[in-house]
Amino acid sequence: MDDQETVTDLQDSSLLDIDPDALREAEKVFAQGILDTMSGKEVAKATYEDTRVVVIMADGSEYYFYGFMGESRA
Repeated sequence: MDDQETVTDLQDSSLLDIDPDALREAEKVFAQGILDTMSGKEVAKATYEDTRVVVIMADGSEYYFYGFMGESRA
């Protein structure tokens, strides 16, 4: 399979039919579930990166959150 066939296969993929708003909402629900398990724990550090939020707890556990924020800045 050459590169052009690969690109054509990707363009025909059902992945292109995914509703971005529904995906963002699903990620938000998933993130809320994780946040609910963090009750009573202490956050040691949180960083906001280009594609994710990283939360590091005092016990050393790390949590990564992707794709639900949807904020744009001028």
